[in-house]
Amino acid sequence: MHHGFYDPGSTVSVSDHRAAQIRMIEEALRFSGISEDPKKRPESVVDVGCGIGGSSRYLARKFEAKCQGITLSPVQAQRANSLAAAQGLADKVSFQVADALDQPFPDGQFDLVWSMESGEHMPDKAKFVNELARVAAPGGTIIIVTWCHRDLAPSEESLQPWEKELLNKICKAYYLPAWCSTADYVKLLQSLSLQDIKAADWSQNVAPFWPAVIRSALTWKGLTSMLRSGLKTIKGALAMPLMIEGYKKDLIKFAIITCRKLE
Repeated sequence: MHHGFYDPGSTVSVSDHRAAQIRMIEEALRFSGISEDPKKRPESVVDVGCGIGGSSRYLARKFEAKCQGITLSPVQAQRANSLAAAQGLADKVSFQVADALDQPFPDGQFDLVWSMESGEHMPDKAKFVNELARVAAPGGTIIIVTWCHRDLAPSEESLQPWEKELLNKICKAYYLPAWCSTADYVKLLQSLSLQDIKAADWSQNVAPFWPAVIRSALTWKGLTSMLRSGLKTIKGALAMPLMIEGYKKDLIKFAIITCRKLE
């Protein structure tokens, strides 16, 4: 369940979210220059941190591509495979439990390496980026869409104490390791001699997401569902205002970083 892509400043309901999620996928493909030409479009895709496989199923349909998704969660992998089978995609899409930092694939296997909101969960960002580059085919595209903290100014050695404190609260609530900046991702990609590296800040395009989710959580249905889900879900819901605060104070950035592997 990744973020949606919205027009900046728009007011949305959660019912708009599915269309906005699809738009997020399309905007990521457009930004990275993925061709829809049948002769140039990707034929093999890996979805790194696939969740229950929404991106994989969409990409498989769009490009008639073979997609493989990996997740650390056996529950997510099972659910993703069930959904693929139910939608007639079992021959194109498959999901397995695997570590994104040690992927079970040979070098150079995938035309498109896709990571939608999984980078923030990776404890070793350098190893994460190395694995994305390793499994990308020559000429293949890597797309990383992830939460980052703001880039540091040339005069700064680290974030300010209040910024670190806010991020630590968010990481504790969502079981996340330390974050990095968009500039850090770009440097990692540059160190691997990848080409056409570019990045953008989409924070304003995802900003409507959090208030919409909070509004849905405050309905009777939302509250009862949250209570049934247990303490971890409640803890995560209570951290949503912290995410909004981080966005408003320009500490949290929703970034896209893309590049191509040398042919």
